[in-house]
Amino acid sequence: MSRGGRGGGLLIAGTTSDAGKSVVTAGICRWLVRRGVKVAPFKGQNMSLNSFVTREGAEIGRAQAMQAQAARVEPTALMNPVLLKPGGDRSSQVVLMGRPVGEMSARGFFGGSGGASPGKTLHGGRQQSLLGPVLECLEQLRGTYDAVICEGAGSPAEINLRRTDIVNMGIARAARLPVVVVGDIDRGGVFASFFGTTALLSPEDQELIAGYLVNKFRGDVSLLEPGLEMLRGLTGRSTLGVLPFRHGLGIDEEDGLRVSVRGAVRESPAAPPYGEDVLRVAVCAVPLMSNFTDVDALAAEPGVVVRFVDRPEELADADLVVVPGTRGTVKALAWLRERGLADALARRAAEGRPVLGICGGYQLLGEHIDDEVESRAGAVPGLGLLPVRVRFAREKTLARPVGLALGEAVEGYEIHHGVAEVRGGDAFVSDADGRALDGCRVGAVTGTHWHGALESDAFRRRFLTEVARTAGRRFVPAPGTSFGALREEQLDLLGDLIEEHADTDALMRLIEEGAPVGLPFIPPGAP
Repeated sequence: MSRGGRGGGLLIAGTTSDAGKSVVTAGICRWLVRRGVKVAPFKGQNMSLNSFVTREGAEIGRAQAMQAQAARVEPTALMNPVLLKPGGDRSSQVVLMGRPVGEMSARGFFGGSGGASPGKTLHGGRQQSLLGPVLECLEQLRGTYDAVICEGAGSPAEINLRRTDIVNMGIARAARLPVVVVGDIDRGGVFASFFGTTALLSPEDQELIAGYLVNKFRGDVSLLEPGLEMLRGLTGRSTLGVLPFRHGLGIDEEDGLRVSVRGAVRESPAAPPYGEDVLRVAVCAVPLMSNFTDVDALAAEPGVVVRFVDRPEELADADLVVVPGTRGTVKALAWLRERGLADALARRAAEGRPVLGICGGYQLLGEHIDDEVESRAGAVPGLGLLPVRVRFAREKTLARPVGLALGEAVEGYEIHHGVAEVRGGDAFVSDADGRALDGCRVGAVTGTHWHGALESDAFRRRFLTEVARTAGRRFVPAPGTSFGALREEQLDLLGDLIEEHADTDALMRLIEEGAPVGLPFIPPGAP
């Protein structure tokens, strides 16, 4: 597959955000690696509050970490050189090659004025200047792997952003990558979306649009085929597959909750309990929620029902309340108070009912927050449920720690500016010699900075056993549940979807040879 020492490539674009680019990219990676192809994922620029820490201590989008797992390779910063972490409607933290470099307004990043936070070195129009470094990362991967499967962002037809694009057609043009456009037929309008996406691109961009992929189809494919033929006649491009709708494939999403705030975290029904009772988990849907994927491991347990909530009465029948991570700890604290959730959490703590705070959720459970970095709010009183004082440091902690919690091995990853000073209670995580590593426990209230800890199977079972005992539930964790094995099953299912429902011969030709020559231009083109 290598051409002069340079691996093949393919860009997966979408008609919209959440069209399925992430899971299709993962599926193609898993299909290729099962065929013996050495493959890597890539996304030049990602906007997400769900991130991950690589072994070299770099922060990247969780979707790229998931895709690397699909490809059976270790994730690195090369796979996601630019990560934007929203801090509000108009600004984001910019992470370059795994390290934060400052806050920037959307206008400043995409090409106008607005700039970065005081004292930072970012300048307006920063995105356009990053095309070179992004392409260098892609070329390094193509020099190492047989194939690199790139994921776009949003839509390639966002004509207001095309001039500075470094993730869709900008990178496809610069690297001469063929492009397959994914459309979510479950939303409706997929034919118009395919045609309109192509017709809004310049002739040079259209030369690389090599085909389409229908996602989330329900029903008889034969009823769709006349439309696919008409689309081919209108555009000169084939549809390279119709992927059927499957429950439970929304793994490590980027753009937000894959269900409404009051929906269950799982798309498929919870498995029946191993013991006599179910265990109910309520997750506070705080603003700027980050790494809500932490609770996926709870939802994977048979008999555990996980829901996102935003009202105090929804905590009443919960056996465990989780306060998740957030990119706006002070904002989340105010939101909890405004909605009455802060009082409900205080009542739970006083009654000895379990509460778990993760990262930002841990910080706001403490007594005091001093934030001159994230919100610049200064000194703010916390909920006072844990004897912890938090100071926000300008340097971000990025780590992949291991330790012991509740007597079981646990590993996780840390992504936070807040530094916790623990003034009492018990440590949540310790080393083998009993020295405190992280977190705090007082009664039934627990806090930790460690994301991903619940993916450690033995620890998760021990923790849920404690929760059930405290809640008086006859819930028993299933002894054989392996979150890692369940994740592998999901990734294999994605690979199966590509292998069984996509034109894999055509995909392989695009990866090896690039876009076909002579693809027709569809007017009017870019304005």
